[in-house]
Amino acid sequence: MPASKPSRALVIFILGAFDTITPFTIDMYLPAFSQMAEEFGTTTARVSLSLTSYFIGLGIGQIFYGPLLDRYGRHKPLYYGMALYIVACLGCAWSTSAEMFIAFRLVQALGCCVSAVGVRAMVRDYFTLQESPKIFSMLMLILSVSPLLAPSLGSAITSHLHWSWVFYILVIIVVLVLVITYFYLPAVYKPDPSVSLRIAPMVRTYREILTNRQFSVYTFATSFSLGGLFVYLAGSTIILLEQFKVTPAFYAILFAVQSIGLILGNQLNITLLKKYDANFLYKLALTAQMISALLFVTGTLLGWYEVYATVAFFFVLLTCLGMTFPNGSALALAPFTQNIGSASSLMGFLQIGIGGLFSASVGLLNPTTSFPIAALLAASAVLAWVVLIVGKPTVGIKAY
Repeated sequence: MPASKPSRALVIFILGAFDTITPFTIDMYLPAFSQMAEEFGTTTARVSLSLTSYFIGLGIGQIFYGPLLDRYGRHKPLYYGMALYIVACLGCAWSTSAEMFIAFRLVQALGCCVSAVGVRAMVRDYFTLQESPKIFSMLMLILSVSPLLAPSLGSAITSHLHWSWVFYILVIIVVLVLVITYFYLPAVYKPDPSVSLRIAPMVRTYREILTNRQFSVYTFATSFSLGGLFVYLAGSTIILLEQFKVTPAFYAILFAVQSIGLILGNQLNITLLKKYDANFLYKLALTAQMISALLFVTGTLLGWYEVYATVAFFFVLLTCLGMTFPNGSALALAPFTQNIGSASSLMGFLQIGIGGLFSASVGLLNPTTSFPIAALLAASAVLAWVVLIVGKPTVGIKAY
């Protein structure tokens, strides 16, 4: 591993590459559902349970990687976690039943989640406190492009090759990223052997992290805000395909247009951070998310909106999320100089856990119209705003 300091652009590229592994793992194999169901002799609904098992592993695994990243440094846990991911990818490719595939997806997530935890921790390793909101925005900008590319790439692969090649391609991508990391990303974090891996000290560390007001307020507010993203992912298909009866091809176009909102929000955040405080931008975006969500739920109740107005509200939601997530993540981690990995893993666990509850609520409500989806979007935004206002965090990051 080189001792020379890597360039800023190279660090962002490597961290961004790790950040895209999860969305590619989630989205690339979606076009293969029908092929897999036919080969396994089951239904696409049964195959879709592999998404559920993946999210379960993604949430649970983050709790354990934080202390490992703090005790042993960033690179070693990253290598071992991604090695587990590679083994699980091969297990997915060689699966002979839906049950076997679902189990390997769980293992795949347990390996993959180290990349998300590690990236958040390494932002603080390689960049200053003042730079971190902008870096998180750049990373989310890279991340937000992934859902546009992954399904198309997966569709191209499955159109010409067996579905298992999706997972072979993922292995190739991860191996290339690991090789670049090994040779071009030197370790700057000094491992802390005092970090305990026993359950009781780990629980105590997480409890201490939660008692930090800045961390808890920004983490819970951001988690509720991101709940809107989970509702959108679970509910937009129902609204657009079932309620408004758009064609699958037109839905793909609308999905891509809406995703541009996430990119726009990130780019806007990067620009505004040159003049404004991250805390100010966070509150502004959260307020805009709440107001737009309340207008959406009111209009759907009164029957005001058709397909294009609905898409416009989704676009505004994603634009706001492009600002709340990077600023909220940076502000939540700002108070820590030690146990950053643990704080990062706890933050990721809460974000996925709370977001998963909102996503599950969509299934439980079994909506056939826009109103239940709009109500959940409003609930997530209002809860996020209330947590921020009531919590009154006193520490922030100054503009640079």
